[in-house]
Amino acid sequence: MRRRLYFLLPNVESANQMLNDLLLARIEERHVHFLANPDIALGDLPEANVLQKTDIIHGAESGLAIGAMAGVLGGALVLLFPPEGAHLQLGALLLAAIVGALFGIWASSMAASAIPNSRLKTFEAAIERGQVLMMVDVPLHKVAATRELVEKRHPEAVSGGVEATIPAFP
Repeated sequence: MRRRLYFLLPNVESANQMLNDLLLARIEERHVHFLANPDIALGDLPEANVLQKTDIIHGAESGLAIGAMAGVLGGALVLLFPPEGAHLQLGALLLAAIVGALFGIWASSMAASAIPNSRLKTFEAAIERGQVLMMVDVPLHKVAATRELVEKRHPEAVSGGVEATIPAFP
């Protein structure tokens, strides 16, 4: 299980140095993401993707639950009041739940892709001022060592905390 660490860095040069230090500490580049004001060019830094920038994952999770419940309800109604001549069984209920869940995931994630990530709200003002947000996903046993490394090598970095759970597939 991984934890996401947040750090605010004053500029892109500091972010480049930080990435190099993390790579030397054997943290893979695919686990480091940077987010900055659109006016700032990040260069070779790995930029945060749509999964980190938006609430798409939260939307998909909500859509799964709501869609599955709506599918079960719709399937139950079809079982209770079947179309004339149809002999439906409980498999129809399961199929309706699956279809509802898939539709819910699709619809909710599309809507949520336009919404900024609510977990990054606390960093919005700093990013607008020109600072660079670094998100590092590390195993639980490396959290303390990674924080120490950042504090020791880059005192200009401001810790933004640790996210207790990160999605399994970003």
